[in-house]
Amino acid sequence: MELRQLSLFRAVAEELHFGRAAIKMNIAQPALSNHVMALERELGCPLFIRSTRRVELTRAGETFYDRAVRILSEMELTTELTRAAGGSRIRQIKIGTVYPATMGILPLFLGKIVRKFPDVRIHIASGNTGDIIRGLETGQLNLGFIRPVENIGSLRFFSVAHERYLLAVAESNPLASLNEISIEDLRDQKIIAFNRQNLSFTERYFNEQFEEYDLTKNVAYSCDDTYSLVSLVSAGLGIGFAPEWTTDIPNRSFVLKKVRGIDFKIGLGIAWSKEDPTASRDDIVEIAKSMVRRGDYHRLE
Repeated sequence: MELRQLSLFRAVAEELHFGRAAIKMNIAQPALSNHVMALERELGCPLFIRSTRRVELTRAGETFYDRAVRILSEMELTTELTRAAGGSRIRQIKIGTVYPATMGILPLFLGKIVRKFPDVRIHIASGNTGDIIRGLETGQLNLGFIRPVENIGSLRFFSVAHERYLLAVAESNPLASLNEISIEDLRDQKIIAFNRQNLSFTERYFNEQFEEYDLTKNVAYSCDDTYSLVSLVSAGLGIGFAPEWTTDIPNRSFVLKKVRGIDFKIGLGIAWSKEDPTASRDDIVEIAKSMVRRGDYHRLE
């Protein structure tokens, strides 16, 4: 069994498509299939269920995938540790982000990284906080822009900003013309809330806030992401709390309003594993910290 075979297997397991995996790994599809079949013969069991419509992992394949990811991540970590010990420069940074929450932060951070390390390759992956933390723990990611977490085990977190959420109201809604909106003005409104597949930090936060202000019964619609929320608001189906950066959406047909007595803010920060030689370099973390000190996050508080 070779590491190359593990890498090819991982690509198929993540793409669940031999053609896309072959393109990703820059290998001919027949050769990729032969490598996977060789693995299956060596292991004595099928790793994939193949049909004309789809490719799925078998139970054995799921187990093998978890182990393969750990083995490959450990090898990548070992390689980077060796390079760091030898004084080599950073070659690649893999960043996870709870996009689009980082629309105002990530470009600034990347600009500073590239100026510091002009030859570095950067890969950006979006996901929720839980997914990104797992990526940091397995070594698939070096840095993560996520919602607040505690320093547990090797995970380290540094708060960089707080994102303010304001009431999104369709321009046709009578609330849009009010100079001041109170909580009582929301009692007869339908509320659009986040409801994601995995209970996210943002969803938990707003569930708690709606319960505190006795607005839970007003939740009539739900959605997965911010763009869907403001689309439902724009269609006049209800109101919802959206991050302040949505004012930059072009041709929008909603307005953001403050609600007296309500100040919704959600934290955002950078996380890394202290065992990761790329992320743990002082200059990488210092770039994020220096942006906070200088107030570069002008859209967040």
